[in-house]
Amino acid sequence: MANSGDNSTRPFSSLVVDGMQRAPSRAMLRAVGFSNEDFQKPQVGIASTWSMVTPCNMHINKLADAAARGVDDAGGKAVVFNTITISDGISMGTEGMKYSLVSREVIADSIETVVGCQGFDGVVAIGGCDKNMPGCMIAIARLNRPAIFVYGGTILPGYHNGKKLDVVSVFEAVGARANNQIDDAELAAIEAKAIPGAGSCGGMYTANTMASAIEAMGMSLPNSSAQVALSEDKRLDCEHAGVAVLNLVAKGIRPSDIMTKPALENAITLVIALGGSTNAVLHLLGIAHAVKVELNLDDFTRIGKRVPVLADLKPSGRYQMAELVAIGGIRPLMKMLLDHGFLHGDCLTVTGKTLAENLADVLPYPAGQDIIRTLDNPIKKDSHLVVLRGNLAPEGALAKITGKEGLRFTGHAKVFDAEEQALHSILDGGVGKGDIIVIRYEGPKGGPGMREMLSPTSAIMGQGLGKDIALITDGRFSGGTHGFVVGHISPEAFSGGPLALVKNGDAITIDAENHSLTLHVSDQELATRRQNWQQPAPRYTRGVLAKYAKLVGTATTGAVTDNFV
Repeated sequence: MANSGDNSTRPFSSLVVDGMQRAPSRAMLRAVGFSNEDFQKPQVGIASTWSMVTPCNMHINKLADAAARGVDDAGGKAVVFNTITISDGISMGTEGMKYSLVSREVIADSIETVVGCQGFDGVVAIGGCDKNMPGCMIAIARLNRPAIFVYGGTILPGYHNGKKLDVVSVFEAVGARANNQIDDAELAAIEAKAIPGAGSCGGMYTANTMASAIEAMGMSLPNSSAQVALSEDKRLDCEHAGVAVLNLVAKGIRPSDIMTKPALENAITLVIALGGSTNAVLHLLGIAHAVKVELNLDDFTRIGKRVPVLADLKPSGRYQMAELVAIGGIRPLMKMLLDHGFLHGDCLTVTGKTLAENLADVLPYPAGQDIIRTLDNPIKKDSHLVVLRGNLAPEGALAKITGKEGLRFTGHAKVFDAEEQALHSILDGGVGKGDIIVIRYEGPKGGPGMREMLSPTSAIMGQGLGKDIALITDGRFSGGTHGFVVGHISPEAFSGGPLALVKNGDAITIDAENHSLTLHVSDQELATRRQNWQQPAPRYTRGVLAKYAKLVGTATTGAVTDNFV
């Protein structure tokens, strides 16, 4: 019979396995490999997002085994369990993409469910594809048990004719083929060579952005975000995480001790410096909600006024994440930001030390590298993540403006009520210079699921029209998107937001300097249009998408599904 002695390191598992009355629980656990000694050890759940659905996650089963070895060798008892992943890259541009943001909630709910039910004392969560990271972190925040997040790692670049490739290269090649800039053979070659193996998409897209943000937040071990997926460094990262989580259990350090407002500000600062994905805004808002920290769009604007973009990384830059890994990853950048007062160095991290202590011995980047700029030579002097407001977005919208697209765009609306309609028009030559493509009814409720618009934005870039056409939507964008784009428009069209009232030919101005998004239509005309507007019928009335549409909040508050207060 398991005893009920000092349970300070087993506050949850002791309730499941200690005492005479828990004999049935122990009997079942013996069948999955528990010994008498294991019942006295802290139990750590290893949440694996392994799947053969996508190359981002195809190797994570081995990483989960490595994390479990770390736990077991350090005196704990690891239990590996799975949760889902979907592939944004595969489903992009299809109806299936509506499940992408939904999967963030499914991942969070499933990890919370397993850990809460089984009584694990700690958690190591390992994620690869875009929604894995915030899904794992939302669960960790809700559970508030000692936990560490491990990133599955970045993919290596593909090559064709001496040019580096990644998945966005293929999306943009589709646009180039539609415009007869390349032939079928060239498109097929790019398709065949772009994805050479395991790992998350190779630029500073959403996966690498969120992994970096989580490390800056203090919830990953140092350098976890900047390792190649198939590497000895990544295997060791997982083993070390297994050891480190037991240290957190022993010391009683919980996520709420680490994921404070200053820690979230550190994450925002690093995302800006790296030129990261717009999805980071949505996900950091969601994580903050889960950990009960007040965070809003104004915080991104406030921080963005003083933090420059320093990383020349794809999609708008030249380099891939694997090349940043080769020169030292994100830690020299974080040390530079810390030394110049951009980061809160006193924030606690999963090492049990502060951020400043973790970075104390970090050396600068090697001389001559041009992936990360110096503070006196930024790519952009302030944030590329620009919050816009105006009569078209009363509650806010989010633009990704690197400066390469310009800072202001006025054009005339070409309105589409679904992503597929817009993509067909782009590929068929139905839009041209000076147009602002409006894609609506793709918001959290209206889509439902707030699809990413990588297919239409890549088609625009592939046709060489990135500076000549803008795109606005109540949907969102892939981290691979670049160009003059505005998403997350709130209120969304389905909820009666002004985006629902736009007509073909209306003049619209996107002004990144004044942070405004303006529909040049009189209030009187808009009032008339509103009287004639009717909310569309829900696209789904049963199943997970219908449940999501009923529960989900606005993009400006993180598109969370449990905001019941």
